[in-house]
Amino acid sequence: MPDFPIIDSHVHLYDVKRLSYGWLSNVPKINRTYLVKDLDAARQTVEIEKFVFAEVAVDPGLHLKEVEFVDEMADADPRLASIIAHLPLEKGLAIAPDLAALKKFPRVHGIRRLIETERNPAFCLEPDFLLALRLLPKHNLTFDICVKHWAMTYAIELVKRCPEVSFVLDHIGKPDIRNGLREPWWAQIKELASYPNVVCKVSGVVTEANHASWKPADVKPYVAHVIDCFGFDRVMYGSDWTVSELTHTYPQWVEIIDDVISGASESEQRKLYRDTAIRTYRLA
Repeated sequence: MPDFPIIDSHVHLYDVKRLSYGWLSNVPKINRTYLVKDLDAARQTVEIEKFVFAEVAVDPGLHLKEVEFVDEMADADPRLASIIAHLPLEKGLAIAPDLAALKKFPRVHGIRRLIETERNPAFCLEPDFLLALRLLPKHNLTFDICVKHWAMTYAIELVKRCPEVSFVLDHIGKPDIRNGLREPWWAQIKELASYPNVVCKVSGVVTEANHASWKPADVKPYVAHVIDCFGFDRVMYGSDWTVSELTHTYPQWVEIIDDVISGASESEQRKLYRDTAIRTYRLA
C-alpha cells in the first residue's frame, strides 16, 4: 500500500431511492444505494485524501439532478472534491443551457458521455457531438472517453479532431483481457499516448477479465503497457468503485498496481496516485 494518502480519480456513488438508474437491473450485485460511508467501509486501510465522482449513467433527463445530489454529498464531506458530470453532447450547441446550469456547481471539472454503451460508437464523431465537445475548453472542462477496446479507433479519431480539448481515457480503454487479446488495443494505446492532450486512468481493468477466474497476472501486463506508453506524468489511479465490487475488493486493486510499479521512485508513485489527478481535475 502507498505510505501516503491517495487521490481516487473515479468513484461511483448513487441513491436508488432518489434517482433512477435503469442499467443497474442488469447487475443485481451492485443494485443498491452506495454512499460515501460505503466507500469508507470498502477502502479498508487505504487512505483516500480526495476522490472524484464519475457520472453513473443516470436515466435520461436526470443528469443535472445527479449533479445536485453529488454536490450535496460534497458539502458534507470535502474529500469529494470533483465531479465528472454527464451531458448529452449529441445535442450539439443546444447543450449550452446545461453548461450554463453547471456553472452553479464549481466542483464540476469534467464531462462524460458514455460511448461504450452505444451500438454505433461513431456517433461521437457526428458534427453536433463535436460542436458540443469543442465548447468544453471554454468552460475549463475535461472530457472522459469511455470506450471498449473494439471502439478505440473512435477514441483516437476524437482526439485527432479536437486537439483543443483535454481528454481522459477511462479504464485504459477496456482491453479484452478475458480472452487474452492484445492487438489492436496494444498498438492503439501507444498511438493515443502520442497525443499530449490525453491522460489515462488506470482504473476499471479487472472487470475486463474473467469475473469468475481472473488472476493478477492476467491484468498486470495491460497496466504496465499503459504506464510505459503514457509515462507517470499522464496516468492516474482510479478505483472504478462501485463497479469494481463485481470482481475484487478495493485494496486488491491497489495491491495489483503496487506490484506493477514496484520499481518506481516515490515521485513516480505520487504522480500516479495523486499528482496527475490533482492537475487534471484541478483539485489543488
